[in-house]
Formats: sequence, C-alpha cells, structure tokens
Amino acid sequence: MVPFGGWDMPVQYTGIIQEHLATRSNAGLFDVSHMGEIFVTGDAKEVLDFLESVTCNTISSMKDGQVQYNAVVNDLGGLVDDITVYKFNDTKYMICSNASNYEAVTKHLLKYVKGNVTVVDDSKNWHQIALQGPKADAIFAKYLGKDLSNILYYHFTEMNWRGENIIVSRTGYTGEDGFEIYTSNNLGVTLWKELLEIGKDFGLVPVGLGARDTLRLEAKYPLYGHELNAEWTPVESGINFIVKEKPKPYLGYDRIIADKKNGPKQKIVGIRLMEPGVLRENFPIFSPDGKEIGKSTSGTHSPSRKESLGLAILETEFAKNQTEVFVEIRGQKKLAKVETGAFIQGSVRNNR
Repeated sequence: MVPFGGWDMPVQYTGIIQEHLATRSNAGLFDVSHMGEIFVTGDAKEVLDFLESVTCNTISSMKDGQVQYNAVVNDLGGLVDDITVYKFNDTKYMICSNASNYEAVTKHLLKYVKGNVTVVDDSKNWHQIALQGPKADAIFAKYLGKDLSNILYYHFTEMNWRGENIIVSRTGYTGEDGFEIYTSNNLGVTLWKELLEIGKDFGLVPVGLGARDTLRLEAKYPLYGHELNAEWTPVESGINFIVKEKPKPYLGYDRIIADKKNGPKQKIVGIRLMEPGVLRENFPIFSPDGKEIGKSTSGTHSPSRKESLGLAILETEFAKNQTEVFVEIRGQKKLAKVETGAFIQGSVRNNR
C-alpha cells in the first residue's frame, strides 16, 4: 500500500507482471474509487455554453448516454486535467476526473461558472470499480444476468441493481475491453468481493497501481503529471485528437489552436529502447549528433512485449516513426527508436 493523491492505494496484490498478463489474457479488477465524480447541471443552453468554454473537445456533438474523452484547460492553454464527460441529458453531465485533480478541477470550474449552472463535487459519495480484459464482458454479463452488448464503446447506461441506481460505462485505461461501475461506497465493496468470486473461473484477478501503469503505458494512454500538465497544450501532450475549433473560444484557445494548425515545437511520442536497460521518467534524450532534444515522461519494462518502452516529449523534428535517438541511463547513452504506432493490439479495438 502506498499514498496516492491523498488515498491509500495498493501497488500490487500478487505481483505486477502476473496482474498485467492476467488483464491482457483474461481480466483484471481495479479499485478506482479514488477517481472524482463532478456533476454539472442546470439550464440546457447555459450548461452547454459553460462546458464548451472550459474544455477543448466539442460537447455539443454528444448524445445522451455517450462518454467523451476531453480535457479541462486553463487560460494559458495547459491542462487542469484530462477527463471523461458523461452526458445524461441536456441538463445533466458528469465529469470523471483524476484522483489528484478533482478538487482542483472543481475549484477551476467554479471560478468560471455563471448563470443557472451548478457544479457539485460528489466524489466522496461514489465508488468506482474498473473491470478490464478480454473476458470482462463475459464475467460482468454472468454477474448481472444480462447481455451487455447494448453498451457500446465510450457509452454508458444507468441500471437498478440491489435497489440502487448505478452507472455502468465502457471505456477503460488498459487497451482492453471492459467496464467502469459507479455505485455507493457500501455497494462498491460488495461488488468487489462478488465479482472476484464469480470471476475466478474466468481467471479474474485484483490489480494494483503498478500493473495499471504498465498496462496504460502499453496502450499509450497519458497520465497527468507525466505526459499532461498545466504548461503543455493538449497538442504537445499527444492528445491533439480532442482539440477542436469552436465558434466561441475556450480558455487558452489561441495557443492551443495555433499548435494544432502549425504543429507544436515539441510533442509526446512512444519510444522503444533498442539496448539493455529500463526506461523511467525524466531521462534526457539526445539526437545522434549529441544534441539534447527532450526527456522521457514515463517508462517501464513491458510485460507483454518483453522490452523497455515508454513515452517521451521530443522536439517535433525528431518525433517521426522509427527515428533513432539516444536515452541517457545512468550516464550511458542507449539507442532507442521513436514508435508512433500502437505498442499493443488490445481487445478494446474489437469493441469500438
């Protein structure tokens, strides 16, 4: 157990590699009740205008029951947090925020909210479990006694379970298919125990923070404080696909759109070590002629690919696929290659 974002969190239950491979081949259960749940409600037009003004993706394109990957931006064009937005209807949305940031996100939203719009941080009253892996669907369908094929990728549904109105979404942070289950705290503890029991025959295991990090790295998903921060734009951070032009500018609009149109001076890319060693964060990276061109932001030894890989922020001219660079590890420069494609082909790709 370690402190994480003000919470006590499990790093591992049986071992990072075992938990990682179990999630890739069968399924893993993640206690993510530390995540934040912030509800934004009010007049339909005012809620929409407000959310459009503080995020860089297009909220108006969302349908009821849809989940959207987005980011809350600051007035400098950096990120307050990357989030998922849940649209219940035109007057009610939920923002799922990172554990270390939901208080900052709430404070930021309240700074800009106006009119008939209410922002409520309800995180303490919600429990969240993530069930991930190629067998997640079969496990959860058996547990609920119903077919879940109607829950599409990046969508959610509300259902009554054990007398509660719970939220079930299908997004994930591992590259595998799976669900997020939002309940009360008491029901969340019960769900955790019962899912592990019913999932035994499917190879389901509990998974800690360690394997959560290696899984998200293989899937090339960014993590706030590593690939995302208050200084870099979403384009620099490698999530430029969520940056949209809007009729009314949002916070930091000019800088973010300039990066989108003209290309940033630096950006996040995948990187793979070609020599023995293990990538970690904050290792300096050099061009073949010895110029320092960036640094690693995350790194690990990949249990799936059995090689060292990670993410790095590099000067854009060196961010092309298969470009050779050198990472300094303990005073030695190790050959590495930029990898812009996927590190893994997870089961989530079959459910989009």
